[in-house]
Amino acid sequence: MSETTNKQQLFINGEWVEGSTYTKLTSPYSEKEIAQIPSANDEEIDNAIEAAFQAKAVMAKMPAHQRASILEKVAVLLEERGDEAATILAKEAAKPFVYAKAEVGRTVQTYKFAAEEAKRLHGEMIPMDAAIGGENRIAYTTHEPIGVIGAITPFNFPLNLVAHKLGPAIAAGNTVVLKPASQTPLTSYFTAKLFEDAGLPAGALNVITGGGRVVGDKIVTDERVNMVTFTGSPGVGIGIRNKAGLKRVTLELGSNSAVIIDKDVNIDKIIDRCIMGAFSNQGQVCISLQRVYAHEDVYDSFVEKFVEATKKLTLGDPLDPETEVSALITPGDVERALSWIHEAKQGGATIAAGGESEGHILHPTVILDADSNLKVSCQEVFAPIVVINKVKTVEEAIDLVNDSRFGLQAGIYTENVHTAFDAADALHVGGVLINDIPTFRVDHMPYGGVKESGSGREGIKYAVEEMTEMKLVIFNRN
Repeated sequence: MSETTNKQQLFINGEWVEGSTYTKLTSPYSEKEIAQIPSANDEEIDNAIEAAFQAKAVMAKMPAHQRASILEKVAVLLEERGDEAATILAKEAAKPFVYAKAEVGRTVQTYKFAAEEAKRLHGEMIPMDAAIGGENRIAYTTHEPIGVIGAITPFNFPLNLVAHKLGPAIAAGNTVVLKPASQTPLTSYFTAKLFEDAGLPAGALNVITGGGRVVGDKIVTDERVNMVTFTGSPGVGIGIRNKAGLKRVTLELGSNSAVIIDKDVNIDKIIDRCIMGAFSNQGQVCISLQRVYAHEDVYDSFVEKFVEATKKLTLGDPLDPETEVSALITPGDVERALSWIHEAKQGGATIAAGGESEGHILHPTVILDADSNLKVSCQEVFAPIVVINKVKTVEEAIDLVNDSRFGLQAGIYTENVHTAFDAADALHVGGVLINDIPTFRVDHMPYGGVKESGSGREGIKYAVEEMTEMKLVIFNRN
């Protein structure tokens, strides 16, 4: 059982395989060694893809109830081992334990949703006689598995975002080659063991670790892989799109998500929610609240209360249940974030809270009056940094939200239903949250963005649609 030992193994064709070379995995918080991780070579990557390719027929023929049963068993097993999974998350990702537990709970739901969707795959009857010449014909559609899916996942939600790839893939009858983020492979090996124990056929899931330029490029370009689903940075995502050829590609590429706060909003009711949206998981969330546009009538009150709440957050060891903010994923990310804060300060912005680091922990940072061209405003900061700017009208705020390369989700707090509907129409994003932060997500809703935030949709039902091919069947009764 590879997850119980310090030296991990690749999971290929239903077997745990010793790697040819290994790298050291360290804690982002303590820098202590957690495990030795195998770096797959070309032969091992090829074996994993071939295993998935050979298992395609088995998975395609598997009855829906059997696929659903496997996913249900995975959900049960994960729930039983929830504390163990949360501890792994906290160690490898420096995710505060309270948020790690929440991720485990969401992941259990994700696999349950996938089990349900496995039994809902159906086509439709087509009324052929609606067209001249279509008389005496009966037609229907089916949805068939697309084949081998290459899944490339990030570090920030290494358990649940893996589930958003594996759950719909297995539900639809596909096979998977999974490459997890280099910093967070342990949760993927843990997940592979759950699927093994749940009775998934050999080859249906293969987990290989290593550098993106080696493992990722091979998955993206290999002709045996039929689809690539990727969550990560826009730069890498665009590269995948360019290399994938005719493969189907789903990309979730992040954002600099914003919320608008209209006049007459009760500020006391939304502060805690906005704090969570900005600083949970150290701001390392694709829909983290990064930009706030507050109406001038409530701006001063919002800033005062938000800064006060920010300074009360508990920083420390991710394994401490009291910790709310811990280390960023790498020291390099701390340095990058500090340089962006310095740029903002040099550009005339005010640092109202934070702006400094302690070890690998960046203090939650609040920046006021930041120009829209500063990195903290126009790029994805992926750190506990939030920018708060004053606006005169909601229309002005909408223009500022839309003035972005990204468009994943946006929120607006307002007491005016007409303003809410107008914002829903005008905001150019994949999801609009009325009276909530953009950081809200549940696991069965359609989730994805526009512009450089990506293409395609996650959310189990919608991901299953992405991972299947429609086939039309026509019977001529003449």
